[in-house]
Amino acid sequence: MNFDLFKLHPHVAAGVATAGFITPTPIQNQAIPLVMEGKDVMGLAQTGTGKTAAFALPLLHRLMDGKRGHTRALILAPTRELAEQIRRDIDTLGSKTRLRSLSVYGGVGINPQKQQLRRGVEIVVACPGRLLDHIGQGTVDLSRVETLILDEADQMFDMGFLPDIRRIMKKLPTNRQNLLFSATMPPEIRRLAQEILRNPATVQAGNVAPAETVRHGLYPVEQHLKTPLLLELLKSTDTSSVLVFTRTKHRAKRLGEQLSRAGYRSTSLQGNLSQNRRQAALDGFRSGAFQILVATDIAARGIDVSRVSHVINYDVPSTPEAYIHRIGRTGRATRNGDAFTLVTQEDTGMVRAIDRILGEKTERRTLPDFDYSVSPHGNGGPSGRNPRPKTANKKPAGPHRTGNASNRSGASGPKKPASTGTPNRRRPKSRQPELARAASGSGPSARRPRRAN
Repeated sequence: MNFDLFKLHPHVAAGVATAGFITPTPIQNQAIPLVMEGKDVMGLAQTGTGKTAAFALPLLHRLMDGKRGHTRALILAPTRELAEQIRRDIDTLGSKTRLRSLSVYGGVGINPQKQQLRRGVEIVVACPGRLLDHIGQGTVDLSRVETLILDEADQMFDMGFLPDIRRIMKKLPTNRQNLLFSATMPPEIRRLAQEILRNPATVQAGNVAPAETVRHGLYPVEQHLKTPLLLELLKSTDTSSVLVFTRTKHRAKRLGEQLSRAGYRSTSLQGNLSQNRRQAALDGFRSGAFQILVATDIAARGIDVSRVSHVINYDVPSTPEAYIHRIGRTGRATRNGDAFTLVTQEDTGMVRAIDRILGEKTERRTLPDFDYSVSPHGNGGPSGRNPRPKTANKKPAGPHRTGNASNRSGASGPKKPASTGTPNRRRPKSRQPELARAASGSGPSARRPRRAN
C-alpha cells in the first residue's frame, strides 16, 4: 500500500513525495481515511509511529478548500519542542500547498507571534499557556477553527494543562472536528475524550510496550555513587550518541556540566533554559556536535532524534509508561539500541512495575572494577578507581565537586570550617532530610511548573 490510495489533494501528495514517504505506517493507514471523512478520532499511539502525518495529511487536504488568512486549525501540544516539531512536519508535508502555520509557545518573545497572527495563518500549533496569553490580549481569533487536535493528551494531563484546555475550548466554535491522540489512555484522558469528541472512531497502533530492538539493563547503586558509576559506564561502553534522563531540571543542568568537565561533548535540555538555548542543545545533539544530551522528560516524547545508541536513566521515571517513552528514543527504525537504568533501593516498586510492562525480569548488572562500598562520607575504605565519592560530602566543594545527585541542594560555594583542626562532621548530618528529598526527587525542586511551555 502507498499514499496514492488516500487520494490526497495533488499539492498535498506532492509534499508527501518531497518528504520521501512511501509506505504508510499502521496508525496512518487507520486514521487518515477516518479523518478525511470528517469523523472525530481518538488515537492511541506511541511516539515514533508516524501519528503526526496521520493527522497532518488529512488536515492539509481539508484546508486546501475554503478561505485562507485566518486560523482554521488548532493543534495543542504539551511542550515547546513538540510544538515546533509538529509545525516543521506540517511545513514539510504542506510545502506545495501555500498554507501557513505558526508555532506558539512561551520562552520566546510574544511580539513576533502577534505579527504573524495579524498577517494571518491557517494552522496554529500551540502550547496552552502561551495560547491563553494571546487569547487574553486579543491577538488570536479562534472563532473560525474547523479542526481541534490534542497531541500527547496524557502528557498534557500530567503537566496540569487540563484546566487550560477547557478554557481554550470555550473560545472555539461548537461545530468542529476533534482529534485526540495519546500514548496511554488513563481514566482522566478518557473523560476528557468524552467531553471533546462526538461519536469518535478509535484507532490504535501497537500496545504500550518497548521496541524489540532495545536491550535493557538495570544497574543497582547507592544514590551518592550514581555519577561515578555513570562515568564508568560511559568509559567502558561503546557509545556514539547518548541520551541521559534525570528527574529534575537542576540535576540535568549539573550533570551536563560535570560530564563536560570530564571531557565529554555534553549539553543539557531542561525547562530553565531559554527556547533558543533549548533548540541549540537539541540541534547540536541531532547533528553530532554533542555526544551526550542530559534531559528531563521534555525530551521523552515527540522529539525526533535518530541514531541514539544509548538511553541512560540516571533517575528512574515516575511511571512504567514514562520508561517506555524514554527508551523509545533509541532502537528506532529497526536499529538496535541499549537502555541502562541506575536504580536505588527506593526504586524497587517502580522496577517491579517496569518488569511487568516488559514482560520479564530485567537483567541486573554490575561493573566488576567499580567500588560499590564507598560511603557518602568517604568512609568505605580504599577505592582505587573511584576516589571522588570519598570526599564528595565532606564539605561543600567549589567548581570541582562531583555530580552526586544528593549534593543538589547543598551550599552554593566553598565555606571555611569553623577551625583548622578536625573538620566539622556534624554538618552533613543536619542536612540529611534535605539531601534525602533531593535524592528522591521530591520536595519543591521536583515540582513541575504548571505552565512548562
